[in-house]
Amino acid sequence: MINIIFLYIIITAMNQNAIAQMIFNDDFDDLKEWEFISDNVMGGVSSGKISIKSVKRDKVIVLKGKVSTENNGGFIQARRNLRSISLKEAKYIKVVAKGNNEKYYIHLRTSKMFFPWQYYQTGFKAEPNFKEFIFPISKFKTSGLFLADIPKAKTITSIAIVAIGRDHNAELNVSSISIHK
Repeated sequence: MINIIFLYIIITAMNQNAIAQMIFNDDFDDLKEWEFISDNVMGGVSSGKISIKSVKRDKVIVLKGKVSTENNGGFIQARRNLRSISLKEAKYIKVVAKGNNEKYYIHLRTSKMFFPWQYYQTGFKAEPNFKEFIFPISKFKTSGLFLADIPKAKTITSIAIVAIGRDHNAELNVSSISIHK
């Protein structure tokens, strides 16, 4: 009996520590927090949408559409503003996602960006079953010139899930996005 109580105390402490380390978690209760953006803003012809659906007891955000590189385009994305969240201690981003065996990206934008087409990114292959991905903020790569090599967590203003760069059908289901110390 003592061993069971001891085990319970250890597991409870570990769970509380994990929760205490989380800075931000989106449970996808409100689609209004997310904005769909496509290359149409610059003359591209990609199309798509974002939606929220229930999978088992969880809400999932779905990015679905057709990415086309015609007219110098080639992206669709779902972006969430993070300006009201203090991320100065953020170290990594955790994403739980599944998809159609295509490569997808996480984009971060910061207050230090000069142009609307700049971002930091990291990629992952979304397979048919939900999988957890952990992305250290220090490993995000810059999209071009005039940006620091590594984003500073305290300057992050938005996060996006993105299908970009090649002609393909996109279908990405994300059941969790969280940011941790």
